[in-house]
Amino acid sequence: MTGEGGTPARPNWIPESLYPYPSHFAEIDGSRVHYLDEGSGPPLLLLHGNPTWSFLYRDIIAGLRDRFRCVAVDYPGFGLSRAAPGYRFTPAEHAQVVAELVTRLDLRDAMLMVQDWGGPIGFAVAGRHPDRFTSFVIGNTWAWPKSDVTTQAFSRILGGPVGGWLIRQRNFFVERIIPVGVRRKKLDKAVLDAYRGPFPTPESREPIHVFPREILASRTFLAGVERGLDVVRDRPALIVWGTKDVAFRDPERRHWEELFADHRTVLLDGAGHFIQEDAADEIVAAIREWRRKGH
Repeated sequence: MTGEGGTPARPNWIPESLYPYPSHFAEIDGSRVHYLDEGSGPPLLLLHGNPTWSFLYRDIIAGLRDRFRCVAVDYPGFGLSRAAPGYRFTPAEHAQVVAELVTRLDLRDAMLMVQDWGGPIGFAVAGRHPDRFTSFVIGNTWAWPKSDVTTQAFSRILGGPVGGWLIRQRNFFVERIIPVGVRRKKLDKAVLDAYRGPFPTPESREPIHVFPREILASRTFLAGVERGLDVVRDRPALIVWGTKDVAFRDPERRHWEELFADHRTVLLDGAGHFIQEDAADEIVAAIREWRRKGH
């Protein structure tokens, strides 16, 4: 499948050896949306969070493209996607873009894998198009309004003026949050450069700043996502959960287990928030085994 509008030359901060997949692009409401479309089999839609992009899923794609058609999307403003003028980088807008891409690619009988903001965005799409999704792989994430003290502090500080300065002037999420969120290993420079690459200027980092603000500001959107879970909670779910994540802990995992009666939980012992970096091989093995058992 070829992308719409041709494929531009890749920037030099993308390591070809780590990310050898052809790029595809779709023009959606004025945004130029980049995605990977690798392998064959039932679709596996892979959705990232903040401040990552489809590069996050490179090892999972390598491990599953013999069994799945792996589609990994960059939201506008992230990775190689470019946002339309006036795009505000809210989760509701990102969900609309992903829903449109799912429709354009006519993904059916799909499995959805989510982590971080991929959870609210992905389940917003699944709630609107439940006929297109058969199962879910749920990493460290949520899909409902959160209002605990820690969440409120995180959203208000990092989504406010102090966070805005840290993110725009110091690229705080890439330089600090990503390394802290990978607990089993130290990311090498090529990997960190691939996460730095989409955000070279203070202006380019605005999409990263929006997400923490929207934890509280998008409560109406998140409440709608939560209501939409009712139409998909009868599907099987594989929960792959990093045990050393400071953002999403046992209460969120247990909530997912209560939501999806037909679930299997695989604890990724010692893995941090970015489970795709810490535990890609374990996630691949868990998905393959779960699939062999008929899910």
